[in-house]
Amino acid sequence: MAFHSNRRRFIKIAGTGAAVAMLPGLTGRTAAATPLTMQAAWINDAEFAGYFAAIDEGHYKAAGLDLTYLSGGPDVIPESSIIAGKADLALTTPDTTIKAIVDQGAPFKIIGAQYQKNPIGVVSLAKAPINTPEELKGKTLAVPPVNVISVEAMLAINGIERSDVNIVPYAYDPTPLIKGEIDASLDFTTNVPYSIEQQGEKATSFLLYDFGYKTYNDTVVVTEETLASKRSELVAWLRASRKGWDANFADPLAYPPKFADSWFKGTGRTIENEIFFNQAQMPLMTHSGGIFAMDDEGIQANIDTLGRIGIKASRDMFDTSLLAEI
Repeated sequence: MAFHSNRRRFIKIAGTGAAVAMLPGLTGRTAAATPLTMQAAWINDAEFAGYFAAIDEGHYKAAGLDLTYLSGGPDVIPESSIIAGKADLALTTPDTTIKAIVDQGAPFKIIGAQYQKNPIGVVSLAKAPINTPEELKGKTLAVPPVNVISVEAMLAINGIERSDVNIVPYAYDPTPLIKGEIDASLDFTTNVPYSIEQQGEKATSFLLYDFGYKTYNDTVVVTEETLASKRSELVAWLRASRKGWDANFADPLAYPPKFADSWFKGTGRTIENEIFFNQAQMPLMTHSGGIFAMDDEGIQANIDTLGRIGIKASRDMFDTSLLAEI
């Protein structure tokens, strides 16, 4: 589907749970000796372009890995894939991962962060722009039910009463915004503005991150058992993935067209949309320490932010030791 955003769900640790989506013929498997399986957070789009580049350029194979790539989707809970043993690592959102650790005793460790700044933000039309939380007062904001708590936290951080904003459900479709039925929506700012433009309107947006809701996104998560038993493979995966992302961002316009008939086939979005996505996400991912870096300031910002919504994260949930080896 064309207009889905990132999906935050609670994890059913007790069950093996999630259906794992794979595109036939696109598992990313190579002939290298050591098998490793990664679970992506969503369908194959530019959000994962660096991994596709690393697969196609042979970086995982060169690192001694036989990588299987599992695409995500609306019915896939990434953390459940690693609990069920279907994947060795998964890309997740820190709120769901840490909530599972705190509430359910899930044996997870976060070993890297793809997005330094979460791409989730408030999207509005350029002809009726909403550029700050303050400007949401008296307006109707469509929010996916699983993200309401994040929006409420952002409003509270900025001194805005929840009752000042009319929050209604959102189903990852910008049509109500384009038709003027709502004033704004909560979605991926890296993708949805272009989708809106394709329907004849201009959009503007702001990140929740820039107004106090400071979380990572697409955090790299493993179980404690996998961290202990496959540490060298995880380091190799981080190293090869970083090479893929570095190659992708060397020219953000280059790789999406190469994936048109492979990784991006059948997504319902144009390659121009994926190029827009790829360019828009670059500043949200870059860090002086390289892709996946997690510094003390960023980790503490996540801990503080999650604490505002009642999720008690702690520093030991983040393991940066593997990043020091790549």
